[in-house]
Amino acid sequence: MADAHRHEWAFVLAATVRVTRDLDLAEECVQDAYAKALVKWREDGVPRSPGAWLTTVARNRATDVLRRESSLRRTLPLLLLDESDEPPESADGDHIPDDRLRLIFTCCHPALAVEAQVALTLRLLCGLTTVEVARAFLVAETTMAARITRAKKKIAGAGIPYRVPPAAELPTRIDAVLDVVHLLFTTGHTAPVGDTLMRTDLVTRAQDLARMLRRLLPENPEVAGLLALILLTDARRAARTDSAGRIVLLADQDRTLWDHEAVKEGASLVCLALRTRPPGRYPLMAAIAAVHSEAASEKETDWGELVALYDLLMRTWPSPVVALNRAVAVGLADGPAAGLRALDLLATEPRLASYGYLAAARADFLRRLGCRERARSAYEEALHLTRNGAERAFLMDRLKQL
Repeated sequence: MADAHRHEWAFVLAATVRVTRDLDLAEECVQDAYAKALVKWREDGVPRSPGAWLTTVARNRATDVLRRESSLRRTLPLLLLDESDEPPESADGDHIPDDRLRLIFTCCHPALAVEAQVALTLRLLCGLTTVEVARAFLVAETTMAARITRAKKKIAGAGIPYRVPPAAELPTRIDAVLDVVHLLFTTGHTAPVGDTLMRTDLVTRAQDLARMLRRLLPENPEVAGLLALILLTDARRAARTDSAGRIVLLADQDRTLWDHEAVKEGASLVCLALRTRPPGRYPLMAAIAAVHSEAASEKETDWGELVALYDLLMRTWPSPVVALNRAVAVGLADGPAAGLRALDLLATEPRLASYGYLAAARADFLRRLGCRERARSAYEEALHLTRNGAERAFLMDRLKQL
């Protein structure tokens, strides 16, 4: 049942929404279908196509509810469907991939705030409970319940259509979807707050969504690039902390602990994603991750190639964080003094004023140069700006070493 929930939930819910045109009612019907499956499958065994079984039960349940409540439902705002887009006759997931795409694009509609997009994605596409979504955002359950309810009401009340965007809109709309999945991954990869470095539950959800997008949009290089980025970055998971949960820097990691199957899959996807010219944001980010993942050690890392890739990424996606990462690569390619000069160019960037990694990078280069007091001051600044417990412990260890 756990596998059916993880792999089939989005498909079943998306197909049921086509019948109900109401997100809340569709959720209720899908939950009923899973409850029935718990009993039925225990007696008769898991069907050959769990997704088709669940979809049929959920949609039948929705039809019954709609018949009984037809007069009430006519007064409620409903999702808009394309008039020419008839509901699919088959409940076989292989024949109606667009339903999941409709759900993804609805959750990530630009009319919704980014926080609402991520919350709805976790709730509707990943099937997390409101309590689990609230935990992911570190807010109260009541706060998250209200946020999700407002987002659903806005979708129906504002007439946000339940459809895949037209071809002309697709490039910009898919960017929003990919950004939500990437944000979900980065939040899990290094948790903003908490005692542990990672939130592996969020990483797993992001990877599931990236794989789903890859199945639904197999020709899209940005989708391939995002999945590659997630695979290559998360491949280092087992080596990122020691047995006590302390951070192990990339340079010191035991690379035999990396998931080399994930590295192989990610590298293959990078090659596919880079065939489109010019390469986009996610293929370039994945290429950077691939350079790290394919090096046998930090000494064998091609830092010059990384600087060149960051230069390309800056043209495609100019960002202060990318500029910071490029400065670090410059310091590791040309020495800590060169790295400090590159970091100094970012000192007045307002979007990095509260970003602890800038101070931490400066502290590390100063430490390497033997500037102990300046390094201490920079580490203290980074510590002040850092809320993750594992990262704070690492910075405090660096201070003690000084």
